[in-house]
Amino acid sequence: MVGTDRTGPRPSAAGSTPHDTHGSPTRTCVGCRRTDSWSALLRVVAETDEAGAIRLTPDPRHCLPGRGAWLHPTGDCLEQALRRRAFGRALRTSAAPDPAAVRGHVEAVATGHAQQ
Repeated sequence: MVGTDRTGPRPSAAGSTPHDTHGSPTRTCVGCRRTDSWSALLRVVAETDEAGAIRLTPDPRHCLPGRGAWLHPTGDCLEQALRRRAFGRALRTSAAPDPAAVRGHVEAVATGHAQQ
């Protein structure tokens, strides 16, 4: 058939690449499960220390290697994520990670003393 050749770009499926209305990427908070711009969320990664314990590490610059989970930097979202054990699922860890560093970062953001 003439005219059925599809050599041009295929139209993308709706929602295949999540973006907000301004074109910046969106991510889902593991605490409240709402989507937001990636710049409004805190990226969290899992790191293993020398003793083999898994700990959560805040990544405010979004540059640490590895799989990341996204979280609104509020106490409510952090508590919801911890209560539902969302970090373990999102980061695919076998043991429950230690949230002390992330908790400290969220508290620092709340008081206005967070370091970038």
